Amino acid sequence: MEPSSGATLTIGDLAARTGVPVATIRSWESRYGFPSPTRQAGRHRRYAEGDVAAVLEVVRHRSGGLGLGAAVRRVTAGSVRARSVFAEVRRQHPELGLQVLSKRTLGGLSRAIEDECCARAADPLLFGGFQREEFLRGSQERWVDLARTARVAVAFAHLEDPASTRPGAPVEVALPDDAPLAREWFVICDAADLPACMVAVELPSTRQHAEAQRPFEVLWSVDPAVVRHASRVAATLAEEYRPGWSSRAFAALAEDAPPASDDLRRAAELFDRMLGYLEPRR
Repeated sequence: MEPSSGATLTIGDLAARTGVPVATIRSWESRYGFPSPTRQAGRHRRYAEGDVAAVLEVVRHRSGGLGLGAAVRRVTAGSVRARSVFAEVRRQHPELGLQVLSKRTLGGLSRAIEDECCARAADPLLFGGFQREEFLRGSQERWVDLARTARVAVAFAHLEDPASTRPGAPVEVALPDDAPLAREWFVICDAADLPACMVAVELPSTRQHAEAQRPFEVLWSVDPAVVRHASRVAATLAEEYRPGWSSRAFAALAEDAPPASDDLRRAAELFDRMLGYLEPRR
């Protein structure tokens, strides 16, 4: 009997209903973030009935001569622009603890990830969300250094004139005024040896706060599976806002990353508690 509603379809069910092989569906997810499953205990994918129609629509566009990327963008038009790295990570990983941190504390956490994970990781994929151009330019020299040893480094910001892409330099992705990412601050280091990510969204109505005390809702993780999901979302949004920016990143994102060990999860929970004590009480 077919499921009536909700995210109840397995990837095998989706393949059987659409005629698209399981391996192809996995490839679409890793490259384009489409379709976007929920995860059950044990990391099992589950899809909704709407995913069947969406996949069939992509197949129809492909049969009409559209390239795969264009077909996915047409089907997901509107939904991709409504997506954010923060919202997607929170939706897919509700187990992560949500913190409210000041800009000053967030800056320290961001720098720590850049120093320990990005600067030392082997061939990482790096994504950074800077909100405004002035914040990106303030970190320009640092990110140029990080980009030299990264497989690819991508920087999102509200930019008037993003730099042209060139080897060994960050790929600048310009955000339109209405992009949800314009309110987000994130650092994602997707590397097999040192994965880490921090994603944050600025809380509304923060004008009454001093600059260093502007509050953000924050999620962070060193779980390889969480980091891989965050980097896939960032890569998909980079393709939306700057099509054709890089094919190397998508190839690196094809495989699922292993989940964190119990020891790593316990260490993360301890650090979460430490952050709660370090941040001034509101």
